[in-house]
Amino acid sequence: MEGATSGAAPTGGGPSEEELRQVYEQQIKQVRVEQLLLENVVTLLNLGMRRTGLAPGTEDERDVDQVRVAIESVRAVLPLLESSAPQHVGPIRDALSQLQMAFVRIGGSRQGAPAPDQPAPKAPGPRQESSGPSEPSAPPKPGEAGPAQRSGRLWVPGQ
Repeated sequence: MEGATSGAAPTGGGPSEEELRQVYEQQIKQVRVEQLLLENVVTLLNLGMRRTGLAPGTEDERDVDQVRVAIESVRAVLPLLESSAPQHVGPIRDALSQLQMAFVRIGGSRQGAPAPDQPAPKAPGPRQESSGPSEPSAPPKPGEAGPAQRSGRLWVPGQ
């Protein structure tokens, strides 16, 4: 067969394997880890939103666990982005908040944890609760913020 080669370098106008490797090496030298991290975070947010099944045509893709993993993954890297790409953190937090609200809409579990604008706990520490019996808090008066609003905290799945 004419034009077929078995493992030999291409003949004609195509680049050789060595030329392709050099181009790849040149591109890798220019890539920054922050760029890849940002691209991955955006992908996680987009895929997480898709897995909510709320967009028309994605109803059969609903997967609450996948949405939770996307939320937790983005939250885990937010501190890194705050130091390495602070100019991008605002839009990421907004998208994360939207994903968290969609998570609740599809029936995701709500558990107490820091809001996206609060740092995630570094490590579990000793609890600072009184050792005596806890008294139930009085229900909020009309127009008054409830316990979640007063504490300034939001749920985050898995924490």
